[in-house]
Amino acid sequence: MRQLTRPVRRGLLVVHVVVSVGWLGLTLGVLALGITGAMAGSAEEAGAAYRSMNVLGDWLLIPISLLSLVSGIVLSLRTPWGLARHRWVYVKFWLTMITTAATAFALRARIDSAMADVVAGRAVGATTDLILAPSVSLGVYTFLTAISVIKPWGLTARGRRLRATKRR
Repeated sequence: MRQLTRPVRRGLLVVHVVVSVGWLGLTLGVLALGITGAMAGSAEEAGAAYRSMNVLGDWLLIPISLLSLVSGIVLSLRTPWGLARHRWVYVKFWLTMITTAATAFALRARIDSAMADVVAGRAVGATTDLILAPSVSLGVYTFLTAISVIKPWGLTARGRRLRATKRR
């Protein structure tokens, strides 16, 4: 596959970093709202927190997670890093896939459930899910950011084979 030109690669890298860090910040905001809702002194305060979570979830969580995933895949496939050449890229890919799926199917479902409880005037059940899920996500995104900077672990077996083939 052809490599991206330098200006295109740099532009896409900026998009990927901004979106990925935005995903981390958005998750921190969702966590803060989950804690606020769980510790609220009134049903109105809890309802406001869960409504805010719902807005963030409906408009930002899925698009940002997908844009992070897609921009990362394009960067890995169209640059020398490759998708399966370096362990850190491979780990980032799989953790991003898992967290994107978890966000889309588990966290969004739990936020929707909390929102349904708020709309119906019921107390929101199992608020620990709305704190635990963003907490785990925040830890994963922080880890992903760290390995993007540190680039640990070296080449995969495929990466070693490709490097050996290039040297011949």
